[in-house]
Amino acid sequence: MVKRVAVILAGCGVYDGTEIHEASAILVHLSRAGAKVQMFAPNADQMHVVNHCEGQPTEEKRNVLQESARIARGDVTDLAKLDVSAFDAVIIPGGFGAAKNLSDWAVKGKEYTIQPQVEKLIKDFHKAAKPLGMCCIAPVLAAKALPGCEITVGQDKECKKWPFAQTACTMKEMGCKHVNKNVGEVHVDVKNKLVTTSAFMCNAPIHEVFDGVGVMVSEVLKLA
Repeated sequence: MVKRVAVILAGCGVYDGTEIHEASAILVHLSRAGAKVQMFAPNADQMHVVNHCEGQPTEEKRNVLQESARIARGDVTDLAKLDVSAFDAVIIPGGFGAAKNLSDWAVKGKEYTIQPQVEKLIKDFHKAAKPLGMCCIAPVLAAKALPGCEITVGQDKECKKWPFAQTACTMKEMGCKHVNKNVGEVHVDVKNKLVTTSAFMCNAPIHEVFDGVGVMVSEVLKLA
């Protein structure tokens, strides 16, 4: 039976939206597995727009849904129309959009909140016992919406390869169980049907990130 998977985007570009390579990897692996995919994004303004050459914010304003359409080749739906009953699973790629547009983690750290629409959907998929996949920084969404869940964002000891390891420490402070994993590995929280992988939280070659995302997609589909 064909699995129906919703993919939630948060803009286009690592510094202010969805990480494009992660989104593309998810779509490729879902396609290869024969899944039926529909992409969604909030119809809302981005927190800000970042010049990706300079890494600095600009005065420009952009809409999350319109920017996500760049990744979706125009075929993206307003997140408000996502019907959990129509899907077998949901996957959320990383990029700062997850921490800026789907939540305010990037600004508030441990005191963050999730965009209400996004939080409700995560809880609704969970309540329906449908699997969730999240990579890179996106697992912080699960940490808030599903207290005490098990996740990985990679490693908890900062080094050149793992520059964002402090995130894992913060997740533990919030009461989550963080499991150290390498970039090609995932952690499966069986109880919560939650599959997470580090992706670009690791300073790794792009093909290793691609492969790790593939393992995440495979494990999500097994649970669906």
